[in-house]
Amino acid sequence: MSVALVVFLILLGLASLAAIAGTVALVIRDGRGQIPLEPSIRPWTAGVLPSRPYSTLPKI
Repeated sequence: MSVALVVFLILLGLASLAAIAGTVALVIRDGRGQIPLEPSIRPWTAGVLPSRPYSTLPKI
């Protein structure tokens, strides 16, 4: 192996480790994937227009 290839592989490994560490830190700081509670207030409507897309409204 040439010296340039070894240096490239070392830099690639360091960049990968930094990306993995950054991802782990971001997930931990973000709340570990916990979903916030559903609000207890009823969403507003303007006539027949809901405040959220129809696909996200609860099924009645």
